[in-house]
Amino acid sequence: MTTEIPLDSPDSHTSLLDATPKGAAICRRIARRQLATWGLDSTHTEPFHCALLIVTELAANAITHGRIAGRGFELHLSLTTSARRGGATLRIEISDPRGDRLPALPTVHVADAQSGRGLTLVDALCDRWGTIPRFPNSKTVWAELDLTAPDATDAS
Repeated sequence: MTTEIPLDSPDSHTSLLDATPKGAAICRRIARRQLATWGLDSTHTEPFHCALLIVTELAANAITHGRIAGRGFELHLSLTTSARRGGATLRIEISDPRGDRLPALPTVHVADAQSGRGLTLVDALCDRWGTIPRFPNSKTVWAELDLTAPDATDAS
């Protein structure tokens, strides 16, 4: 079951999704639609693709490592503008019910490994990422992308 939760702000979006491969695919489609609503599909091509890859990796982690039978995961996207920086920040959050399983970057990389690169990709693509414990025993993994205005120039 997928449920969209209406929020007061047009600059945020939340959906509850099944912790299944189909739920992860729906999560990516929802993110694509929301990013397009914010104008991040054609004018900001690189951030758009980075954001979709981050959503995909975090959703995959939620269904692989954060799944509990009968419980789903949550996607939350928010866009905040900053007049001071002349741009905006896109925040991607994926919450799952396994607060006891916090993600960490792998310390050893195996060249031909079939998995284990997701957080390394997230770390490389975003400006910041981390985890937040949620009550009672769940967690949120978040990533932020700093977006600059298309006509912004370096003030130095």
